[in-house]
Amino acid sequence: MSDSGKDHRDPGGAGPAESSPDKSAADRKTRVTILVALAANLLIAVAKAVGGLLASSPALLSEAAHSVADSINEVFLLAALRRSRRPADRQHPFGYGKERYFWSLLAAVGIFVLGAGFSFFQGVGALTEPGGGESGESTSGYVAGLVVLFVALVAEGSSLVRALWQVRKQPGKGLGKDPALRTVVAEDSTAVVGVLVAMAGMIAHMATGEVAYEAAASLTIGLLLVYVAYRLGSEARAQLIGEAVDPELREGIHGLLDEQPEIDRVAALLTMRLGLESTLVAARIDLMPGLDSERVELVSERIKSHIRKTWPEADQVFLDVTEAPTDEDADGELLPGQRSGTTEPSAR
Repeated sequence: MSDSGKDHRDPGGAGPAESSPDKSAADRKTRVTILVALAANLLIAVAKAVGGLLASSPALLSEAAHSVADSINEVFLLAALRRSRRPADRQHPFGYGKERYFWSLLAAVGIFVLGAGFSFFQGVGALTEPGGGESGESTSGYVAGLVVLFVALVAEGSSLVRALWQVRKQPGKGLGKDPALRTVVAEDSTAVVGVLVAMAGMIAHMATGEVAYEAAASLTIGLLLVYVAYRLGSEARAQLIGEAVDPELREGIHGLLDEQPEIDRVAALLTMRLGLESTLVAARIDLMPGLDSERVELVSERIKSHIRKTWPEADQVFLDVTEAPTDEDADGELLPGQRSGTTEPSAR
């Protein structure tokens, strides 16, 4: 008997449970963090662009493109926060939790195309323009450019501190599982490093008259953005395709199933994250013999309720109660329906 075809969601809901007050509060904090980063990046982008044009600085213009890319990405992240909280419907019965991963992937593409692409363009252009490695440009505008970068460093650093503060407050290890917050931390960290690299290139250019130092700074910023875009894109891709839960959570669910006296064996346990607070758990279990159909249904409901109470994020639980093949069956060592040590079909 199998209950995998039934809808075991909580009564009155068309999908994952509504967001709890704690989850909504976490979203509000993340939204504030993104808005702080967006405001900083918009102001800094304008200042960097003006300073870069006045000083004819490729490194400063690269940083301006970097800030523009970050600003666009933060708009994507705000859209992710809003759209991922939409309730489940007939077309999306498991909700819209993966919207966060989709918009995070777009943010990674934005970093790569806008930020890295323009940085490489500026770096290569500075090296290939007439005059090659030297520049006859006046460096009088560089002082203003360095002041702009210093102000940008303070602003970007403040935004990073805000994001890291929120990371410390949220549960979980590392940067947590929220792709929006993780993207903000990555962008702000990269911005701080990028500003320092741009400042180093401009100072070296002023001291030596060699524009190659600024070209190298632009190329370095481009490579840094490619790396960040790759890491963020890889994480978003894995989550969009369908990523399993952490090994610790899977082992905990497996252990809970093993402890149930009515379960003879857990043949398979599949998990997939549907969003930040939504996880699909599908288990194929072999029950002890002698249970009637009514008892099987009561046992199934009790086990699923236990899992959801123990791990609230595991809100979509499905149990396939059936005589599942053994591990030897999966390896092709036994014929279907046979037990180890016998050639007779199983009676269960």
